[in-house]
Parts: sequence; C-alpha cells; structure tokens
Amino acid sequence: MAYSDYQKALKIGEKTYKTASSNGFHPYLPVLEDMLSHEKSQSQVKLGLVEIPIELIAGTYTSGRTTAFAKDFMPLLDPDTEFAYKWSNLYDSLIDEGQREPIVAFEYMNRFYIVEGNKRVSVQKYMGAVSLEGVVTRIIPQRNDSKENRIYYEFLDFYAKTKINYLLFSNEGSYEKIFKHMHPDNDNPLTEDESLEFKFVYNTFKKEYVEKGGLMKIKSTIGDALLVYLNIFGYNDVKSKSSADVKKDLAKIWSEYEMLSDETPLNLIMAPTDESQKKSIMKMLTPVTQTLKIAFVHYKEPHISAWSYCHDLGKEHIEKVFGDKIYTESFATYDSSDISLLEKLIDDGFKVIFTTTPVLSSISLKCAVLHPDVVILNCSLNTAYRHLRTYYLRIYEAKFIIGAVAGAMTEENRIGYIADYPILGTPASVNAFALGVRLVNPRAKVYLDWSTLKGNNPFERFARHGVDLVSNRDLTAPDIKSREYGLYAQYGDTIFNIAMPVWNWGKLYESLVRSILNGAWKNDEKDNGVHALNYYWGLSSEAIEVIHSNKISSGIRRLINILNEDIKSGRLSPFAGEIHNQKGQLVNDEKHIMTPEEIINMDWFVENVSGYIPDISELDEGCHELISHLGVKRD
Repeated sequence: MAYSDYQKALKIGEKTYKTASSNGFHPYLPVLEDMLSHEKSQSQVKLGLVEIPIELIAGTYTSGRTTAFAKDFMPLLDPDTEFAYKWSNLYDSLIDEGQREPIVAFEYMNRFYIVEGNKRVSVQKYMGAVSLEGVVTRIIPQRNDSKENRIYYEFLDFYAKTKINYLLFSNEGSYEKIFKHMHPDNDNPLTEDESLEFKFVYNTFKKEYVEKGGLMKIKSTIGDALLVYLNIFGYNDVKSKSSADVKKDLAKIWSEYEMLSDETPLNLIMAPTDESQKKSIMKMLTPVTQTLKIAFVHYKEPHISAWSYCHDLGKEHIEKVFGDKIYTESFATYDSSDISLLEKLIDDGFKVIFTTTPVLSSISLKCAVLHPDVVILNCSLNTAYRHLRTYYLRIYEAKFIIGAVAGAMTEENRIGYIADYPILGTPASVNAFALGVRLVNPRAKVYLDWSTLKGNNPFERFARHGVDLVSNRDLTAPDIKSREYGLYAQYGDTIFNIAMPVWNWGKLYESLVRSILNGAWKNDEKDNGVHALNYYWGLSSEAIEVIHSNKISSGIRRLINILNEDIKSGRLSPFAGEIHNQKGQLVNDEKHIMTPEEIINMDWFVENVSGYIPDISELDEGCHELISHLGVKRD
C-alpha cells in the first residue's frame, strides 16, 4: 500500500519538477542557509512547540537533502532506493499512529524551513495534512525599507498578541486592522477562546473562498480576502455565520475580489465628466415624477462640527438647485459601527445617502452591499470598494495658493501652520502650502503643529520662533465664534483674516444628484470597468475656492488670480518639478508631475517644513477613530 502511494507521490514530484524547470524556476526545495548568506545579521528567538501550517513550509534549512524533493516536497528519488523505503515505512507509521514526535524547523519571514523531518513533511503533505507540530526557532532579519520587511515586523507585533501564524497579508497595516476587528476596544492579547474563535472564522471563510476559485482567480492572499470580508460584514456578525452564509456573502461581493487583482483598483474621477451628465435614454422615455429622498448622515451635529456644517451648506445648495424634485434631511449618528440608522433611512424611502466622514465608511459599505438599489456614497479618500463610491476634494490646490500669499506677505519669514488630524491628504495640504511659500519666498520656513496633540498649545511654539502669520483650520461652524481660521495675522487681540480655502461641497453634490436624476449615474461605472470610484475634485470644478480679504494689496490679489487660473487650466501643478523632503532626499524630479495617488499617500514633508507626523498615542482620544480609518502610514 505505502509503496504504491510513494509511486503516486513520485509522479506528483516529477510533474512539479518538470513544470518548474520548463518555466525557468528552481525545481528543488529552497535552502534557508543559502538565503541567509546574503543577510548582514539576524537574531534568533526560540518559540518552542508550535503548530505549523503545512502550506507555509517553504523549504529545508541545509542543502543536504534538497535534491531528494521537488519544490512542493514531493519525492524525486527512484522507488527502489533506501529513501523510498523509509518514506513508505513512515507513511504506514503515520497512518497507524499519527505524528509521534515534532519536526524541527526555523521560521524566517513567516515561512518555515525544516531542520529535521523533511520526509515527515513530504508524507504529510501527500496525505493532505493541514498542519503539524514542530519545535521552532524564529530568525528575525534586520529592519530595512522593503515592503516585505515592514509587513513582517507588523506580523511580529501581531503574533505577540495572538500567537496566530497562518495569516498572510500583502499590504502594510493589515495585521493591525484585522486585530482591531477582533479587539476593537483594547490592545490586550487574545485569550485561548478568542484564538479558537478566530481560527473557526478563518477556516470557514477559507473553505468557501477556495471552493469559489479564489486562490486560482484572485491575486491576493486568503488574509487579504478575509480582511475585505470583515470590513464589509463586521467580525461580530461573521462569527456566527455558517459555511452556507459565507458562500452567499461571497457571491454578493465577488467583484470586490476581482478588483484585488488590479494594480490600481481605485479610479479617481478628477472633475465632472460629460458622460456622468449624459441623460439616459430610459429617463427620456420615462419622465420621473417621484421626489428623490436624499439623506445626509454626519458623525457630529452641524452646529458643533465645522466639517458637518460645511456639508449641510452643500445640502442647502442642492435644495435651491433642484427644488421639489428632491427632499433632503440631515441626521447624525455617534456610533460608527451601528447600521440601524442607515437601515431605518432606507426603510423610510431614502434612495440616496451621503455619509459625510470616513468614520462612517464601514457601515456605508455594509449597507451598500445589502441594498444595491440604494445609492450610498461616503466622503473619504483611498477607500477602494466596488460597492461603495467615495468622494473628496483636492484642498491642497487651494493650500498652494494660500501658501504663496503667506510667502509674499510674511515679514519674519516664519509662518505657522496648524493641522488637525494626521490622516491621508493632510501631508499633501501641508506640503502644497509650503511649496506655495517657497514659490515666492525661498527663505521662509513653515512651522507645523497639531491642534489634536494632547496638552499642546501651538501658539506657544509659534511665539518662540517669531511666527508672524498663521494658517489655521479651514472651516467654521455656528457655535464656533473664533476668527482663527484660514491664513491670518494677529496683532494683540486683533485678528486680520487674509485668505482661506472654501469647500464647496454643494457643487459636487449638485453634479452627483443631477447624474442620479437623469439616469447617468451608471455611466461612470461603465467607463471605468471593475474599479472602485472616487470623485476627487478641485479648483477646476469650482468645488474648491480661495476667498480673500479686500484689504490685501492689488499685487497679492493678482497673484491669487494667476495661480488660480493656472491650476484650473492644468498649466500648473503644486507637485511638479524638483522636490526634496526634510531629509534632503529627492522625492520628485524636475520633469515629473506627481500622480494623484502619490499625492494622496504622502507620509513625508518638504524641506522647508519644521514638524512631524505624530503617533496616534500622542493624540487626543476623540480623534483615534478617524485616524484608525484614514491615518497616514508612517515610514
């Protein structure tokens, strides 16, 4: 019996060997000793007895037996060899008694390399085992700038809290995100019961995902796919789902996984398009008489939140434009994980829902999947989901102009900049402002501080450095009486407001609502294929403006007008030409214009900025949730 199984395993090994050789790949087991010879130095940690996922066993430690196995651990030696005899006996032993003693292995970069027990691995792989016990020593490489290395160090932090070693990710930040699904309210290690619960969720999902062809059709790890699934349905709900439930869910969201195979899953729509306003022939034949109910859902009430208030001004704008064709209403929810408000709005007949903050992206996505007949959009950046369109504004274009004004008007060559949250898009705004300053005044420096730092007073730092102009928050709200917004100078208790950016959400809302009313909503989807869509508009759409005091000089007003027209027309980009970061490194050469993706994902500052991106632990508790959704990735 064992002899015939060896022959079957041998055929698999020979096929693997031939396929690898014909495709130009090394046909034998990788050898860790050879791989480590190129490493400068490593440290080692004894993990003790570990359950090793068999799919993560990648090779052998030394080259002694490597040619006896194909790269999938199937045997390559003839059936009449001593090797084949021992392999067959081991097969019989494992059938009768199971694994009697652990193998010995090294773990390196979350893959396992066998020191003792190569034949046991071979037999167990042939038998279809999922895991086997082993005494493991972890080899930890030195930190470097490679993505693979950064992800591995994130895995080490995750492993310390979970002891989970079977989860692989392709993107930075994923280990922390999936841990937050398991432990949303604290950073404590998983209990044994919690680990078993997650393993059940993982195995249930993996079974259905593999059966649907995920491993063959989708260029991502099972961990990547599971994270998408949890982002949509939530860990608490998923824990109680059966295999049949998971199978149905995957059928609903499979287009999300098809996007994972695309190198650029997010498609940015940079301005209103003709197609997005082109009236559907069906709408022309069937006039719409029913009033369209539109809801705006905020995370904070507009009277206390400048951000929500600004979106409510956009709501008022579309009410004036569309009249009785639409009915609008604003709502607020303080629970970013509870979909009950959105479900109630849908039950009440609202067919369009704008959720106005990234904090509400998770419940927006879940409702968009559950209610494909309702148009749900979320105000956020860099959220790539096929079922949920997002929108944001290129405020950095206005910041560039205001920076140029500050550079021209400063007398001390020291300008303060108060940012609020270290989230995606904020470094772009700071950098655009600083590049605007440099455009007209290469001697001036920008002193960056944060309003959300614990116990921090930015004005004390500004006073120490002799700052004479300050760029503060862009937005205000009815209950906020201070004039400390936009670019201003302060003389004693008197504030002289100079210029500020204006977020004209109404322009964007008007275009989106018109496309829904005239049946053109689907046109953007047709034009962009299987991509996530983000409406990312700037000065050219009039969704962003720069307003200024009438008391500034005619020369400054002319500077504003020139830069405004040049950016609108595309003749000028804030992020074109030679740019160096704070370390003096060239981050953009003279002939290159940065792409929108590069701008959105900035996590560095230009050389004339004095300041840094704070860690979440340095910030007020009230902003942690927003940062967990949209926080800037750190170097």
